[in-house]
Amino acid sequence: MYRRFLVLVAVIGLAAAPAFLAAQDVAKEDAPKRTPDVIYVPTPEPVVAKMLELADVKKTDVLYDLGCGDCRIPVTAAKKFGCKAFGFDIDPQRIKESKENIKKNKVGDLVTVEEKDIFTLDLSQANVVTLYLLPSLNVKLIPQLEKLKPGSRIVSHDFDMKGVKPDKVIDFKGKDDYFSHTIYFWTTPLKKEAAPKDSGAAQ
Repeated sequence: MYRRFLVLVAVIGLAAAPAFLAAQDVAKEDAPKRTPDVIYVPTPEPVVAKMLELADVKKTDVLYDLGCGDCRIPVTAAKKFGCKAFGFDIDPQRIKESKENIKKNKVGDLVTVEEKDIFTLDLSQANVVTLYLLPSLNVKLIPQLEKLKPGSRIVSHDFDMKGVKPDKVIDFKGKDDYFSHTIYFWTTPLKKEAAPKDSGAAQ
């Protein structure tokens, strides 16, 4: 009798398992997603062009734009240089806009956009990375950027990367811009800045 009871419990458990797993999947889907780290502000097209020029983008490159917004940087890179380009953003609205932009410019064979958290990405397949994030977020990306192949190029609109020395810093103002923009450029391996010495040591 006891053995029959155990068999019955096992059968009920197996029958309930799919429903339990399905409930877990629903819970994952219903879980709140992480909100974007920055408010979306589009990079002006002349600045996009200057960023790509500074990165010396070529047809053979693979470009990753982290926090891609409407995917204007990957779209421009694909149209102008014919390279493969990928845009990543955590905001579903930006992904929708990106797909519309890709379709409008007929670069779907070269440009891919994905809804992803940029801080979980493997960047090792890219050799050009473009950024328009906050300085603290650029710093947060350093462990990922350090895994890029030697000679990879990183370009940031307006914001630096504390602790890493840029190869170039330029101020740029487009023809119709009211404000000047700063563009930062790094190559890998990243050049770490020396930590400041403690000036408060006892004499």
